[in-house]
Amino acid sequence: MITLSLAEIAEIVGGQSYDIPDPAVTVTGPVVIDSREVAPGSLFAAFAGERVDGHDYAVRAVEAGAAAVLAARPVGVPAIVVDDVVGALGALARAVVERLGTTVVGLTGSAGKTSTKDLIAQLLQRKGPTVWTPGSLNNEIGLPVTALTATAETEHLVLEMGARGIGHIRYLANLTPPRIGLVLNVGSAHLGEFGSREAIAQAKGELVEVLPEDGCAVLNADDPLVRAMASRTRARVLLFGEAPEADVRGEKVRMTADGRPAFELHTPTGCSDVTMRLYGEHHVSNALAAAAVAHELGMSVTEIAEALSEAGTLSRWRMEVTERPDGVTIVNDAYNANPESMRAALRALAAMGQARGADGGRTWAVLGQMAELGDASLAEHDAVGRLAVRLNVSKLVAVGGKEASWLQLGAYNEGSWGEESVHVSDAQAAVDLLRSELRPGDVVLVKASRSVGLEKVALALLENSTEGEVAGR
Repeated sequence: MITLSLAEIAEIVGGQSYDIPDPAVTVTGPVVIDSREVAPGSLFAAFAGERVDGHDYAVRAVEAGAAAVLAARPVGVPAIVVDDVVGALGALARAVVERLGTTVVGLTGSAGKTSTKDLIAQLLQRKGPTVWTPGSLNNEIGLPVTALTATAETEHLVLEMGARGIGHIRYLANLTPPRIGLVLNVGSAHLGEFGSREAIAQAKGELVEVLPEDGCAVLNADDPLVRAMASRTRARVLLFGEAPEADVRGEKVRMTADGRPAFELHTPTGCSDVTMRLYGEHHVSNALAAAAVAHELGMSVTEIAEALSEAGTLSRWRMEVTERPDGVTIVNDAYNANPESMRAALRALAAMGQARGADGGRTWAVLGQMAELGDASLAEHDAVGRLAVRLNVSKLVAVGGKEASWLQLGAYNEGSWGEESVHVSDAQAAVDLLRSELRPGDVVLVKASRSVGLEKVALALLENSTEGEVAGR
């Protein structure tokens, strides 16, 4: 963060100073919300959560070198006390970003946010110093914490924005006003919370509504609900996708023999070929979105294509492909799941299996619950089970409770009547089954919503296999 005195911070957030002997002391380190991450000169933001109250760690934070604590009550050490720590953190982020004058890129969508954000970051790093959201820290706490890591040298600030309801995207965008706003898609994620895809579109479109007149709305030409957002912004519109009218367009899309996407990238400045290191055709749309942002910021089509062809994954457990020494390949895509991303992952698994040919191993889909689908949950889980059969996935392992049973039911009704599918109670049962059944050449996809914790299966299968090569990174 740019250097600010405690007095300046108190004024920005409207806080009152307690136990601060010298208000001129400056914060020169990061703003952190975990006392274990404190560095000399940090500002420790204390939140009272359901399980842990950060105020209880205030003394520890200052002893570790924090200049002060941003808190909701006095804590016996130097502190700036405010009524609302979340709101104060956001106010501080806005003030800092305004002083920096860096180019802010905000992005949202139902699926692919984190993968696309990682691609954008890898492209823009070639132009200049870039800060981006780590993992999926895309809420009212994670976004300002990320923004506050920017420095005077930062040229690009790439911020992922998530929403749990109407107004959330608008709030986040107003904290760190973007010049470029990217909307990827409108899918079924959080359907249970929003009630309809139209309501999801209303929420996601808040991003383009806050863009300035000299800004740029980057919209998916292949998604009608996203494309319609062009009428909701005063900014210039740049379309990406495979549609003929897309400004940044993918043509001759195909999959390589081992399941990686390749395509011809067209921009207003020319065209160039891209062959990605990442797995799955769904990354084509993500790559085109990233290319559109990079084009808007002045990168040539050749530079963009080269960067996309070299880009890997920056965030854990998102199509993270590791081949074990015994020839078993583990695809850990267990960070999150929704119907769209589940279908994309299954198609990638099928492509990887086909690449191995008739003499290759089997494909295993180890799947768990897709959360927050509301009344659509049964139908969506059933459909995923059916798709696994249609794609000729060799084995479906449905893990968990009723949602897992719906996955298996879909597979059964589609024609999986033998040993092709099985329902197990938990991650450990899945691990025990796979350890006894896997053989060289097999490919295992592990995917579920984050709350399921199915990454434990992938990690357990990779134990004692650290010599394996991690692909697509």
